[in-house]
Amino acid sequence: MFIRKHIPLSILNRETHMVFVPWRYVNLWCCNGCGLCCREFEVVLTFKEWLNITKIYGVGVTRAGLNKLYISKRADGSCIFLYPGPNGKWLCGLQHIKPLACKLWPFKVLSKPKYGHASEALFEYLNQKFYIYVDPFCTGIRWGEPSVELVYKIIPEFIEITLGLRQNQFYSTMMVKPAFFSFKLKKWL
Repeated sequence: MFIRKHIPLSILNRETHMVFVPWRYVNLWCCNGCGLCCREFEVVLTFKEWLNITKIYGVGVTRAGLNKLYISKRADGSCIFLYPGPNGKWLCGLQHIKPLACKLWPFKVLSKPKYGHASEALFEYLNQKFYIYVDPFCTGIRWGEPSVELVYKIIPEFIEITLGLRQNQFYSTMMVKPAFFSFKLKKWL
C-alpha cells in the first residue's frame, strides 16, 4: 500500500520549478527499473567520468555543452546507455562506470539546506550533518514515515557514495538477481 504523506505546498511552489522534498517525507525508496530518470534528464559528467567513458566507448557517446559535458541521448530522448531488460525493466549499460549523478538520483546529498526545510532534511551520519532531499519525479518513492531500511541502509549508502567512501551500489540501484540475465544467454547459446 502506498501512503502519501502531506507535503507542505511551500516545498512544492518553487520559483525555479525544481522540486526537492526533504527525506523525512519518504517511507522507502527502491529503484523499480522504470527508466524514467534515464529518459527525462540530462546527465552532466565530471571530466574524469567523461575520460573514463570516452576511453571505452569513444567521444561519440558524449556531447559538449557551453561549459558542461553530457552523456548523449538517442532520438527518443533516452540515454544512449539505457537498454531494455526482461519484464519491462530498463538497465544501465554503464553500471561498471556509472556517473555519480546517476548513482545519486533521485537523492540530493548536501552540506547545507539548499532547498529549505532544514530540520526535515537534516540527516546526521559519520558525525557530520547532511541535508537530504529527493526528487518526487521518481516512481520508486513510497511516501510516509521513514522506514528503518531508508534510515539505516539507503540514505547512508547515498552519503557514502557522495563522500567517495563507496563505489559499488547495493541499496541505491535496482536489485538484479543473477537469473535476471539468463534470458540473454539463451539467445546466444
